[in-house]
Amino acid sequence: MTALRLGSLCTGYGGIETAVGQVLDTETVWHADPDPGASAILAHHWPHVPNLGDITAVDWRTIPPVDVLTAGYPCQPFSLAGRQKGTADDRHIWPHIATALRVLRPRLALLENVAGHLRLGFDTVLADLAALGFDAEWCLARADEVGAPHRRERLFVLAWPADAEGPGLEARREGRPGGDPAADAPHLGHERAGRTRYGRPRPADGCGAAADAPGDGRLQGRPEPARLVGGPDAAERGGATPADTDRRGLEGHPQRHREPQPRRDGLDRLDPVGRRLQRPTPVDWGRYAPAIRRWERATGRPAPAPTEPGRTGQPRLAPRFVEWLMGLDQGWVTDVPGLTRTQQLRALGNGVVPQQGAAALRLLLDRAGHPHTAGAAA
Repeated sequence: MTALRLGSLCTGYGGIETAVGQVLDTETVWHADPDPGASAILAHHWPHVPNLGDITAVDWRTIPPVDVLTAGYPCQPFSLAGRQKGTADDRHIWPHIATALRVLRPRLALLENVAGHLRLGFDTVLADLAALGFDAEWCLARADEVGAPHRRERLFVLAWPADAEGPGLEARREGRPGGDPAADAPHLGHERAGRTRYGRPRPADGCGAAADAPGDGRLQGRPEPARLVGGPDAAERGGATPADTDRRGLEGHPQRHREPQPRRDGLDRLDPVGRRLQRPTPVDWGRYAPAIRRWERATGRPAPAPTEPGRTGQPRLAPRFVEWLMGLDQGWVTDVPGLTRTQQLRALGNGVVPQQGAAALRLLLDRAGHPHTAGAAA
């Protein structure tokens, strides 16, 4: 069967595209990100896929149409870590994404942003989607709900043309890579989801402002999740968290979708009798050990050392550890030639955990009434 043509906005290292590729059979035909570091990553992994660059300068009438459009648009306007200017922020580029949706009319769009977007600017997004003739489902999903050792709560939005019965797309018919622990989180989004149908946006349906209260970001009436990997996940930039920092950025022929996929079995990292992961340099993870071990099992590879020697010999956060936290193949970002450590951390901090995005997409497709067999045995 012919793969679905996918176009990506604000692509970063390709995390959302990877998530979609775990659920649907897709082929990336173009992406768009002007950030030099992200552009280098995209050129390294997709040398024949064009990068449209700055989407504010794109004439969408000249761009090939796609079946699936993804966008993880800049979240500083809506993040608790920023000034929360919302739609008044110069980095608010949603209107340009709305223009792309209006012109390209994809069969499916998957959008991603920080949880704070629910109470700041999301009403505008839903109203615009309704005005453009799109129905939508949305939910909040956390990385720890699919086994990752950090919270990283994000908003995912699924949109499709309202004149269609639903997002009629073929799901991938194979198991979840790496023993995806999404199956262990059946509650994902059920108390934090909403929908808008036939032009009636309801941004507070099941996930209003209380779902992202300032200070702790917890949901009202839900148990607080365990705080995992709070130490090694902390960054140097004023205590920021690279795996949770905000997104800064956004000619050839199509290339088949081959995104970073967690190892399916991890056998190349098992000892000769296949009983345990090799760990050449033991790390005392303390109270975070259970969380680390769970993610090791899910990704099929051992956790890298959380720190590395800095220029003065003092330990500093290791990009390879953040790469592992984000659920990527080893070297997906850190082995790209020419990237500085700062560019690596920025790309990783701005990215999406593919397993988290895939779990959210499956949930939203289910809620939209689209049957799919992703996750069934091959």
